[in-house]
Amino acid sequence: MNTIKKMYIDGQLVTSSEIFDVINPANAEVAGTIAWGNKDDAERALISAQEAFKSWSRLPVEERAQWMRKLREAIAKKKEYLCECIHIEMGKSWASAQEDFSMLLDSLDFYANCIHNFKAERFADKGGDYQHTMVYEPVGVAVAFLAWNFPLLNLAYKLGPAMAAGCPIVVKPSFKTPLSAYAVGEICAEIGLPAGVINIVCGEDGEIGDTLSKSKIPALITLIGSTQTGLHVMKTGATSIKRYSMELGGNAPAIVCADADLDIAADVICSVKYSNAGQVCVTPNRVFVDKSIAAEFTDKILARTKSIKVGFDRHSDVDMGPVIDQAAWQRIDQIVQQAVRDGANALIGGGYPEGFENSCFYAPTILNNIDESMAVYRQEIFGPVISLIEFSSEDTVLEQANDTEAGLSSFIFTRDTEKAERFAKQLRFGEVQINGIKYAIDLMHGGMKQSGIGCDCSELALHDYLTPKRISRAL
Repeated sequence: MNTIKKMYIDGQLVTSSEIFDVINPANAEVAGTIAWGNKDDAERALISAQEAFKSWSRLPVEERAQWMRKLREAIAKKKEYLCECIHIEMGKSWASAQEDFSMLLDSLDFYANCIHNFKAERFADKGGDYQHTMVYEPVGVAVAFLAWNFPLLNLAYKLGPAMAAGCPIVVKPSFKTPLSAYAVGEICAEIGLPAGVINIVCGEDGEIGDTLSKSKIPALITLIGSTQTGLHVMKTGATSIKRYSMELGGNAPAIVCADADLDIAADVICSVKYSNAGQVCVTPNRVFVDKSIAAEFTDKILARTKSIKVGFDRHSDVDMGPVIDQAAWQRIDQIVQQAVRDGANALIGGGYPEGFENSCFYAPTILNNIDESMAVYRQEIFGPVISLIEFSSEDTVLEQANDTEAGLSSFIFTRDTEKAERFAKQLRFGEVQINGIKYAIDLMHGGMKQSGIGCDCSELALHDYLTPKRISRAL
């Protein structure tokens, strides 16, 4: 992509005095170049969104929905272009890029329809001398900070509910994967979306991010990222009373019971662990396996791991691309090597895959003999590493699974329905997946503890962007 991609502010594609090269981690080549925003650009985007709120928030719901459908139609026509942006900015497989893309279509469609469910509600007055009505109104300007691991999926989680609710939004994509978000800005400009409804600006995290957070204009700040980033945003945002909706880090346990279908368990764990090079906040980080079936299950996981095809070729059946950059590679490898030094066994992988030396590709890796003191147990590794931990007691494994500050996703594999329900009630995570994994725009997605507040996806997400108002009239 030779053309410098522009920011999208106040309905216009905007250049800047600085540019930034986005590097494809699969081949270290320049994937594209973007206009590099600064504090002034961020402030202009905020002012534009604030001005747009006056008209966009008052627009009838169906007219906002029509704009969403128009945007969806235009995005659908650019599928190849947008998938290519994801493919080269992340180095992820073509199949994964297509899944990323499809969520944006699903989100615009879903929220254009379900916003109609938020209608005025009348309720009785105990004294009988008043009439009460509750209505829903947009909270105001939203600011969205996006993680790099799913460039359009993460954008989808924010654009759909914000547009439907009537909240103009300022989007800051990650500087590691901004190409697809900038491309959406191009499409917004092409269809003539009302100025200020969507603004997209990227630049240095501290300058752009802190400018957006510190401003008193946003009513809502929504974030997909690490817990540390969430804490920073909340601290810098304490210049005014704001709402926060945050999907933060995870340390998901997967519990594989003795009576589980081991093929299903191995398929699910390997699929979600390797499809995006482990760069998924909900992927199993700690796999607890009943001691009685540990050897058999390990063989199944090993067999699937050996068959993973690593590479970067949209025309071949690639299972896994690279991690996002060398810094991520080094962090993952340090955690793996430290675990080995502390007594863990590397059953397969660790380091570079064969033929990909000195790259950002990390070999699909399985560790066992893990104990609770290791960083690989305590930290979200965010890489293609499966850690196997044996257990022999239900009480112990539940205590171990919950022994984390994170609380995003968890997995149970068992044929025993009562056991599954019993475990699900005791696991302190926002999501419990039993004998499978399912994500969709109509299914709520959120965490407990230090994994966030608020909700992405489903109608529940709209509650972050809408505020109830009571209107009481004396009879």
